[in-house]
This record gives sequence, structure tokens and C-alpha cells, in this order.
Amino acid sequence: MVTISDKKEDLDMDTVLKLLKQTYWAKNRSEDTIRKAIDHSLCFGAYLTESKQQVAFARVITDYATTFYLCDVIVDEAFRGKGIGKKLVHTIVSDEKLNKLRGLLLTRDAHGLYGQFGFEKEKERGMTKNPD
Repeated sequence: MVTISDKKEDLDMDTVLKLLKQTYWAKNRSEDTIRKAIDHSLCFGAYLTESKQQVAFARVITDYATTFYLCDVIVDEAFRGKGIGKKLVHTIVSDEKLNKLRGLLLTRDAHGLYGQFGFEKEKERGMTKNPD
């Protein structure tokens, strides 16, 4: 059983840093950059109910009025396949602060997961700008 929380004080920063360093999208981010991003975002953690061990993380960037951008969704490899990612995403898209907003995300390989929660591919509309 897992508990989802959006309280930053519940985050285990060592776990978050370890998880993000294992991803293709954040492996080259510095610790300072990760911490700054967390400071300026709505963050969610998934924790084992008994031990309070953090096993997943997600970050949301939003104006709380029109749009949210879901990013940095990661489940510890040892806990994948147990529905934790689904519970985490469901909690985020159902959150009263976000559920009336337009949701955006970018993914290379998890379209099936996000499609279950109403996200649709929009190949013609998407644009990105990478840092210089």
C-alpha cells in the first residue's frame, strides 16, 4: 500500500536525487538545478504506508489558473509494475488544484500510461525550445 503526498516536507531529497539521476531526461541535471526546480513546483511523492519509504516522485509546474505541466514522473525500479505510477498520476490529475486545468506533458515512452488519464498525443501542435 502506498500513500501519495504533495507536502514538500515529506520528500526524501536523497531518494528524489537518486531517482532523477537514473532517468534519460534528468540524468545530467545538477543537484542545485533539481533542488531549485522542486522549490518552484508542486511536487508529489509516493510512500510505502508502513515504512514511509519514498518509492516515487512527480513534479508539476502550474499557474493554478489555466495549465499544468506534468514532469519528472519516476517510480523506483524495485517498485515498478505494482500500480504505483498509475496511482501517482491519478492523484495528480484528480487533485482539486489541477483537475480543472489543461494538462501538458512530454514523454518518449509512456504514452500508454498517460493515455489512461486523458492525455492525448498532439504531434502537430507541440513545440519545444532547448536551452542554449
